[in-house]
Amino acid sequence: METPLKARSRKTPPFLGLDGKVVPGSIAEASYVRLGGLEQWVMIRSENLTNPVLVVLHGGPGFSDTAFLRYHTPELEKSFTVVYWDQRGTGRSYHPTIAPASMTVAQFIADLDELVDYLRRRLGKDKVAILGHSWGSALGVLYAARCPEKVAVYIGVAQIGDWPAGEVASYAKAVAEAERQGKRAVLRKLRAIGPPPHSVDSVFVERTCAEFLRGGLKPKALWAMARMLLGAPESSLFELRATFRAFRFSMQSMWPEVSRLNLIQGVPGLGVPVVVLLGRRDPWIPVEVSVAYCDVLRAPSKKLVWFEESGHEPFVDEPSRFVAAMLDVVRPLCAPSPEVRPDVDRAAPAAPLAS
Repeated sequence: METPLKARSRKTPPFLGLDGKVVPGSIAEASYVRLGGLEQWVMIRSENLTNPVLVVLHGGPGFSDTAFLRYHTPELEKSFTVVYWDQRGTGRSYHPTIAPASMTVAQFIADLDELVDYLRRRLGKDKVAILGHSWGSALGVLYAARCPEKVAVYIGVAQIGDWPAGEVASYAKAVAEAERQGKRAVLRKLRAIGPPPHSVDSVFVERTCAEFLRGGLKPKALWAMARMLLGAPESSLFELRATFRAFRFSMQSMWPEVSRLNLIQGVPGLGVPVVVLLGRRDPWIPVEVSVAYCDVLRAPSKKLVWFEESGHEPFVDEPSRFVAAMLDVVRPLCAPSPEVRPDVDRAAPAAPLAS
């Protein structure tokens, strides 16, 4: 029998017109899709199925951006068919029986390829846009390099390049900021873990210290985060504990591999247009590391957009500017809709997916 939480995770509100009826040709569905032999949660939302498909790859590994995007940037669903995916071991796709050995970069690329093929069939598209945030930006680059024929444009947010160099720079910035602010207790914690390479426990210490130093752990900021996590229609207070358990599981399983990734060496070129969106104040992926990768990356076209008031998540810190960049810079790069009939009827609301 299906658990109440799993049943709830299959629900997302429809798009309604002024008459209170479902907007014809819209899609609003959430379900489990079998990817890589594992049921994984996928939500598809768009006011118009003719919109280009935008697949969101969240960060972590293991921490979904869905609630943040749904809370701050629902306007994206007017101009894109947005696909929110809890990756293997994350959020609604977490289960304690998942084998840690299956949590590999190669498996995630394979899962993503199955998802993209599923979406191409389901939505009648030849290509999709890939948006990768943080860890998702590494996954997105690796996938776009592997399957350029399926990708219309790649969008990197908090773009990873040389991951080990990023960790060194992030730690050094945190130490310098703690010294500047005179935060002796924070400085002691940072010096206790020492410089990278870090264990997962040490990474959490460094990230927590960096966030504290930028004011992200003040009561007002924590309350704002709680509102974001619980403010999306699909969110539930009962899922929070599992969310953080999944985050730690994913990090423990994947950190030794992902933290050694160097895209400057591994993916020096992509065969698709590239747009990079960077928060000037990112404490976790210092912008100089992202820019170093952007500078050397070869692509048919490249565009770098700065968010001067943003940290690691421009879609949270400057949502209006983020949406504007997606519409003005990204959408024109998306391939036009092909004359392929999707698996859903565009004249009527889509039926929920079967698991």
